[in-house]
Amino acid sequence: MRPMTLGVRGAVIDDAGRVLLVRHGYVSGWHFPGGGVEAGETCSQALARELEEEARIALIGPPVLHGLFFNAKPSRRDHVAVYVIRNFVVIGERPPDREIKEARFFPRSALPEGATAGTRARLAEILDAAPIRDHW
Repeated sequence: MRPMTLGVRGAVIDDAGRVLLVRHGYVSGWHFPGGGVEAGETCSQALARELEEEARIALIGPPVLHGLFFNAKPSRRDHVAVYVIRNFVVIGERPPDREIKEARFFPRSALPEGATAGTRARLAEILDAAPIRDHW
């Protein structure tokens, strides 16, 4: 039997209410930054690592767990922990490469075309008090 996989994503929201999204080189759409939790790593450690790698974001306060979601697209055993991050600093510009084509903040009212359904659903839960679904 294959083991369960676990990922983390960060809903990074700045003081102006803008949301950080990334565009990957290997999958279409705009997503919250994040990735897999490595062996021996906590979710918080994975989140901090992924935020720095994908968007040059450093946490300056604890992230708040929003929820744990089943994501059947990659596998029937995949789960994603989503955190809300409001206490952070941008430590530099993220140059594009093969993994991350772009990392930008967007006003909630002007999300880019291609912002994924899962991303939009989590934002509605976080910012509009929409009911939390347990599926990505």
